[in-house]
Formats: sequence, structure tokens, C-alpha cells
Amino acid sequence: MSRTWNRTSRVIAGTATALAVLTACGGGGDSAGSSANKPVTITFWGWAKGSEDVVDAFNASHKNIRVKFEEIPSGTAGGYAKISNAVKAGNAPDLVSIEYSSLPEFVSSGALQDIGDEFTEADRAKLLPQAVELTTLGGKTWAVPFDAAPQAFFYRKDLFEKYQVAVPKTWDEFKAAAEKVRKADAKARIGTFFPDDPTTFEAMAWQAGAQWFKAENDTWKIDTTDPATTKVAAYWQGLVDADLVHKNASFSPEWTGSLKNGTTIGYLGASWGAGVLKGTLPEQNGKWAVAPMPSWDGKPASGMLGGSTFAVTKDSRNKAAAVEFAEWMSTTEAGVKARIASGTSSAFPAATALRPVAKQAFDASYYGGQDIYALFERSGASIGQNWAWGPTTGTTNTAIKDQFGEITKGGPTIADAIRTGHEATVAELKKRGLKVEG
Repeated sequence: MSRTWNRTSRVIAGTATALAVLTACGGGGDSAGSSANKPVTITFWGWAKGSEDVVDAFNASHKNIRVKFEEIPSGTAGGYAKISNAVKAGNAPDLVSIEYSSLPEFVSSGALQDIGDEFTEADRAKLLPQAVELTTLGGKTWAVPFDAAPQAFFYRKDLFEKYQVAVPKTWDEFKAAAEKVRKADAKARIGTFFPDDPTTFEAMAWQAGAQWFKAENDTWKIDTTDPATTKVAAYWQGLVDADLVHKNASFSPEWTGSLKNGTTIGYLGASWGAGVLKGTLPEQNGKWAVAPMPSWDGKPASGMLGGSTFAVTKDSRNKAAAVEFAEWMSTTEAGVKARIASGTSSAFPAATALRPVAKQAFDASYYGGQDIYALFERSGASIGQNWAWGPTTGTTNTAIKDQFGEITKGGPTIADAIRTGHEATVAELKKRGLKVEG
């Protein structure tokens, strides 16, 4: 498995060199409150489903550490701003949830501390190597990976059968299926273009082989106009222009309503979407199924849509205890079971040995007993190896999101939006005094 995931040493070395500039100011609070010495109370902020259940289970089974949990909005919905403001004010919690895509930005701002002394090489060896690479920046370890989020296609099995639509294996087949769905029911669509969510598009670009951020020596190379991204942008522009997909904000009442009334019969999401649909649409039990994400050549290929980590803030004086709790959540059977026991979490652990535990804990009867974890396993193994996140994800995604919002009003094209995101990214990197090409 590790040979499959390893990037070339040149890319790893280049990333380490470029990020050395960013991580020089990273925090380094001591571990004075180590759980090995005395009972410790730590604070944890997160938003993932099942988090409170996990904290309760940990507190019930541990006497040396007490965790106080505060639920915050999801990262891009205000959670990251709350964390950043707390760090600046000097009253941040000990442990925070951060998605892989946003981790480099928090590292570059000096908001986190290196946890390599507590989260060792032996600990990291238990995890999906790709997840480890995404949390290793500048040669240092900045977070404990919790889950991976390979792409998947969720579809209404009953309506696909009713409309006599075959589950698409390629993107060409997906377009043909979209046309057939619309012809069968003028109000129905096979899926949705989310104008508020650049990350879904980025996962599509990742799947196609794009590499937007690349660090070489002391320079960031930015390329969002590569053939893979251009192909994905043109494809989705075609679907939007031909009215073959809905254009609703992700998880909005409009989107949820269209799922409930059967006018949206597919969802291009990720492994965690299995729990979302189950929790959102309980009345549709047994009507949904999961398929691999369509690919360009029909062979297995995936990007990663989301995925979360646990990071220790720079001023935490309880690093050892915070890492111990993070590891318990991510690498123990009890931690994974506690999260999935809520019934709405379909976590796909970064800890490979815990996949069977997650599978057993998740009630797949909603999907007709389908072995969805076997599908996620195959999809996870096909995640592209060359994608890396840059240190200005917030800037990049905000610029793209603003433009995506205008597309549904007849404004700029998807390619225009990506170009705007590119320009904003380059400007922000230069503003920070970093060398950039692109």
C-alpha cells in the first residue's frame, strides 16, 4: 500500500523546502500538562457528526484526561474564522478539527504546533500514507489524520431502474445518463452543480490528474489551467449549459427538497455522504445505492472530497493529552465505534486496520445491505497521488466560490471562475512575500 501512495522524493523534498519558510513561525507550546503526570482537562472544538458521542465515550473510559467539547460551525461556514480569531486572541482550545485542504493555511499562519514528538513514526505507520503526507509539511507533523474521503456516486436505485438508466462508469456515460433522466422526467436531474462549493470541483480536477499547487525549492508553482482542469471545467460547463444538472447550494433546503421529492436522483459526493443521506432522508431507506465515481477512461480513479484531521493549537500547554485524545479518536476501535454509533456518520478511517470496525459499526441496511466499505476501500486505493494543497486555500476557494455563484445567473464560466481563483492565489502568495510562479 505504501508504495502505491508514495510520491517521488523530489516532490516531497521540494514541498519541505518551500514550507520551511511557512513553518518557521509555527507554535511550540510545551507538554507541561502531560497526561502521564497528572489529570488534565483539555478543550476540543469540532463539527463532525458524532463528535459529542466520541467525547462522552472517551470521558467515560479515561480518568487521566477530561475533554470539554464545543460544537462549532463547519470550517468554511464560520468554524475556521472562529478558530483563527481564538488563536489571535490567545484563548484557543487545545485541539481543533481541520480539513486537509485548510491545514497548510493554519500551519503557515503559525496557529498550530508540531506534534511529531507525540505522534511518532510508529503511530503514523498505522495510517493511510496519503493522509500522512497531507499532514506532513516542512518535514514536521502538524495533525493526526482522522478519515479519508474518497469520491463516490450515490444514486436512487429505484428511479434508475424506473427510467431504465444504467449506472455510468465513465463521464461520457454520465452525460448520456443525465440526458436520459431529463427525457424521462422533465423535472428530474441526475445530479447537482454546487455553486457554493469549489471543493467538489477540486475533487473532480484531482481525480482527472490535476496538480494545482506544487512546491519546488523555495517557490510555489500554481497551475489551474492544466489540461486536466481545463477538461473538467469544460465538461461541467457543458452540463450546466445544457440544463442536465440542478444548480442548488450544497445541503440547502432546495437541494434537500429535491432529494426528498425525487427530482434529484444522484449525488456526486464522498464516503462520508453515506451517513449524510441516511440521516437526511430516513424515509428513503433501501432506495439508495453507491457506485464508484465515474472516471474518464472507466478505470478506478478518485480525488478526495473533504477529510479531517485533529491539530493542536500553538498555545496549548496540554499537547501530550490532546494528541492522546486525537489518537484515541482516530486509531482505536472504541473511538471509531463511538463516532459511528450515532447512526449518521459513515467515517472511512485513515487507520487502515479499523476499516472492518467501521464497516461493522455502520448499518448498511439503508443501502440494501450493500458492502459500501468495500467500494470505499477500492476508491480510496485509487486516489490520485500528485495533488497537494497550498497555503492559501481560503483565498483560492473564496474567489472561486464568488464566481461560481454568478454562473447560475448567466455570469462567468467555470473556466473564468478558476482563472479568478488562480489570480487571487498568486496575488495572496506574493502579498505574503513568498516566491511564486504561475
